[in-house]
Amino acid sequence: MGTIDKLPNGSYYARWRTLDGKSRSKSFERKKDAEVYLVGVERAKLAGSYVDPSRAKVKLGPWADQWLADKTNITPKTRDRYQNVLDVHVKPRWAEVQLGNIRHSDVQQWIASLKLAPASVRKIHRVFSQVLAAAVRDGRIGRNVAEQISLPRIHETEKRFLTHLQVEDMAELVGGPQWSLLVRFLAYTGLRWGEVAALRVMRVDLARRRVVVAESVSPIKGVMTWGATKGHERREVPFPSFLVDELTDLVRGQAPEALLFCGPRGAVLRSQTFQRAALTRAAEEMGLCVVKVDASGKPVTKMVGGVAVPVFTKHFHPHEFRHTAASLAIASGADVKVVQRMLGHKSATMTLDLYGHLFADRLDTIADAMDAARQAALADRRKAAGS
Repeated sequence: MGTIDKLPNGSYYARWRTLDGKSRSKSFERKKDAEVYLVGVERAKLAGSYVDPSRAKVKLGPWADQWLADKTNITPKTRDRYQNVLDVHVKPRWAEVQLGNIRHSDVQQWIASLKLAPASVRKIHRVFSQVLAAAVRDGRIGRNVAEQISLPRIHETEKRFLTHLQVEDMAELVGGPQWSLLVRFLAYTGLRWGEVAALRVMRVDLARRRVVVAESVSPIKGVMTWGATKGHERREVPFPSFLVDELTDLVRGQAPEALLFCGPRGAVLRSQTFQRAALTRAAEEMGLCVVKVDASGKPVTKMVGGVAVPVFTKHFHPHEFRHTAASLAIASGADVKVVQRMLGHKSATMTLDLYGHLFADRLDTIADAMDAARQAALADRRKAAGS
């Protein structure tokens, strides 16, 4: 137990020792407050939750920098995103605040003041909470005050899923055999763009109809940066047999290390290149985009080659082929674990959160299948009885 000394000015000085034997002290106006504080210190020591107050004096700015520098399990793209969140949103508010002086109410007010999309606010909070959680693990603060914060609700936008026929129409409209194959490949494998852009010839097994997803590439500050996949795991993804002939033609004569799909002059293919060169035009022609209108409801147009053409919004993005692949796989009878493995999701729960409503569409199929099985079993019994 610590000691309490009365000072000449009438206040009280509480002294105690930390778990490693260092002396600490704190002044109080009333002796009772000092006694209560020391009791709390001893209880925390016994419970293993004691935190040395001096360790909480580090400011959040340097601590956040150290936290990010020590992370070894994130991709370069994630590291860049975390750094941007810290620089743009976290540090302007918290850089000079000591860890021990951050209060739950202050965090709540800060989150409420962020005038951003709900998804962006949640990402900022997630990074901030991770920084404080690391401080808890390091014994600098007793609890993470960023927990149990009221966060804005995310209103999920409706996902677009192409049908088999729409995929084929898209493949025909994008123009050029490589673009056509790319559309079909994305729609039937569900690879992320960074994964398909990093896919090499040697990772395509035509005999087994598998591709090995082992790395990803994405632009970071304008530079194409290579790294692990989003889940940091290699996975095998199947592709339908109708793609074998086209893939065979594509890989013929190429070196094993060559990129399967590449941009101009053999460079890494960027999603913007594909979108500008082929995808946007095809999606507009298929009616997948929305015509932009002005305040009066009149369609907005722009001059192209002396001709007024409509301006579109809600453009079709390459990532929507990933949604399409999930939809087509589920409609074909794939269970949630198979779809999870194909898409490289961390868990089946994530897959259900994104596409659970599509599995519900198979309820009639399941009921019809059970009905057919029952009818077949009864027919076999009648046949056996008659013989």
